[in-house]
Amino acid sequence: MGLLTGLLTLPVTGPVRATRWIAEQVLAMAEREYYDEEAIRRQIADAETALAAGDITDEEYEATVDALLQRLAEARARAAHEEIGEPGG
Repeated sequence: MGLLTGLLTLPVTGPVRATRWIAEQVLAMAEREYYDEEAIRRQIADAETALAAGDITDEEYEATVDALLQRLAEARARAAHEEIGEPGG
């Protein structure tokens, strides 16, 4: 792309590029939070508290903890891939 073409298309491509960059940053932040091992452990503890308080059934507790343990395994696998330089996810 030439300089003149770049300047002429800047009013259109500039906002598009900025929006794409923002979306990529939001996605990266969401993935960091989703795969945060400490947050997952807190959610498991919250589920245990809810079960003890009678707020959820045994089945709901088991389903919740199973999903969280699967997420924890995925988080650890992603961390291992990132450690050795492989693309995660």
